[in-house]
Amino acid sequence: MSEVYINRIQKYLPNEPVSNEDMELYLGKINGNNSKSRSLILRNNRIKSRYYALDKEGNITHTNAQISALAIKKVLAPDLSMDNIELLTAGTTSPDALQPAHALMVHGELGSKPVEVMSAHGTCNSGMLSLKYAYLSIKADEVNNAITVASETMSSWMHARNFQEEIDKRLEIEENPYIAFEKDFLRWMLSDGAAAALLSNKTEANRLNLRIEWIDVKSWAGEIETCMYAGAIKEKDGKLTGWRAMTEERQVHESAFSMKQDAKLLQKHVIKTGITHLQQIMHDRKLDETTIDYFLPHLSSMFFRDQAVKGFAEAGIRIPEEKWFMNLPNVGNVGAASALLMLEEIVHSNKLKSGNRLLVMVPESARFSYTYMLLTVV
Repeated sequence: MSEVYINRIQKYLPNEPVSNEDMELYLGKINGNNSKSRSLILRNNRIKSRYYALDKEGNITHTNAQISALAIKKVLAPDLSMDNIELLTAGTTSPDALQPAHALMVHGELGSKPVEVMSAHGTCNSGMLSLKYAYLSIKADEVNNAITVASETMSSWMHARNFQEEIDKRLEIEENPYIAFEKDFLRWMLSDGAAAALLSNKTEANRLNLRIEWIDVKSWAGEIETCMYAGAIKEKDGKLTGWRAMTEERQVHESAFSMKQDAKLLQKHVIKTGITHLQQIMHDRKLDETTIDYFLPHLSSMFFRDQAVKGFAEAGIRIPEEKWFMNLPNVGNVGAASALLMLEEIVHSNKLKSGNRLLVMVPESARFSYTYMLLTVV
């Protein structure tokens, strides 16, 4: 079977970075009121800036398909076009429409000749599932190369016009940071952006290439109920009722289409499950974590970094903090695109050298699934 390499990787972040102080200028104020929990949430997540595909009037400046296409064009420049590419894969949480599939919309933006296209739907792991499809297609000699892109345009979903009046939970957030991981939390966390990569079965000369050793994906949905959801309501028994089973009145009254998160489940499972998965990988794949040069964890908040460092140490997983590489404070949580955005930044940082091993971690709290990926610089 062929080796698979990431030959090129680029990003597209729309507009200028948005500071904490300016967020409500873009996202708007619910019922005209300042959020009383915003400063507390930002203090916990420690994000300093992020990017929005919006202007200050709340108008959309870029669609998801457009920022995906723009990232892809940067990857292809100056010597390739989509006509040289055999497979296009795309993953996102926030497609522009329910149908057609997101990757088809991206292909439409690119306007290239017919090509195999695959869309991965979900939340944070959708970007990694898109990447894995491309990786396996090349590995199996189905194609020689592929473009994969991961992207989000969450800001328009989080705009005040889409929310009813929220209850002020300031005291609860002070006492338990996890309570912030609800609708108001997500407004001050989620960001927009895209990252795209060129994969092939050979290295490119005069470039830093990353060989994909493996991509390991596991779901705990068979054991743990839903944590993050949209287009549905979570009932008292933990089951979801989808929007199509609701009356229009209930859809509106219970904010069925806003994104929500079960804070108690997140607190109980998000770190523990990721550690369990890594321990399984270390056993099954004979991974010696001390050989990792850089650890790239996608975390929704720097609050979880502290929890993960502690959990790894207690589990005897030896990845010291100086090996951790994150860009969350400056880029924000870009969901499906976050892992590739971290990878893009470290590839262009001049930190890497031949033989370095990179371990990427992507947790998805929607129904608790995890991806780990091992890369080697060649």
